Amino acid sequence: MKKTLIAILLLLVIFSGGYFIRRHFWGLHNKLVNARKEVKQLELNSEIKDGDLIFQTSLSKQSLVIQLATKSQYSHCGLIFKRDSEYYVFEAVQPIKFTPLKNWIAKGKDGKFVIKRLKNANEVLTPDVAYKMWAIAEQFKGKNYDITFEWSDEKIYCSELIWKIYQRAAGIEIGKLQKLRDFNLTNPAVKKKMSERYGSKVPLDENVISPAAVFNSELLKTIKSN
Repeated sequence: MKKTLIAILLLLVIFSGGYFIRRHFWGLHNKLVNARKEVKQLELNSEIKDGDLIFQTSLSKQSLVIQLATKSQYSHCGLIFKRDSEYYVFEAVQPIKFTPLKNWIAKGKDGKFVIKRLKNANEVLTPDVAYKMWAIAEQFKGKNYDITFEWSDEKIYCSELIWKIYQRAAGIEIGKLQKLRDFNLTNPAVKKKMSERYGSKVPLDENVISPAAVFNSELLKTIKSN
């Protein structure tokens, strides 16, 4: 009886000890993973500047349709600004807002992103221009996302937001404007979404600036790709 009791106590000690060892190990593992993430974030922060453009493949319901229509993997983009020592992405979602950079990256497919910058950013993005960009962003903040991609300030979509801020603050047009009819509208998924948004009256002559057009602008250079 005593031997059995001793054996049971030993087993309890062994299993409980193993549990605490595993718990301690996973605690250290998680701390290491978080530390690595923080290091990567610090490295990224050291490479970027106010006014940089960031692109990703969105996980939104309309992302695939945008990719198909524009023949590009990038379906969402935003502008990077520094606020109170932290970097944020100014993006056109519902509503238009500033999103912490790390949160914005996490929202994209597989956490992948590309950051681009004006080739002559040092000459163009003067303190005065940077202030104007910030002021224009504040005017757009809180507006609704434009699901019908109209060329007005009443509602705004992501690439339109970037294009208008740069055009109005710096006089630079990043990406070529197109008409809605210029895109690939023949895919069944695209047709279905167009029908949902416009019914039978599709505004084929509406001005549109796509994430792909901004991404492919010759005025930009790639700073970071992940």
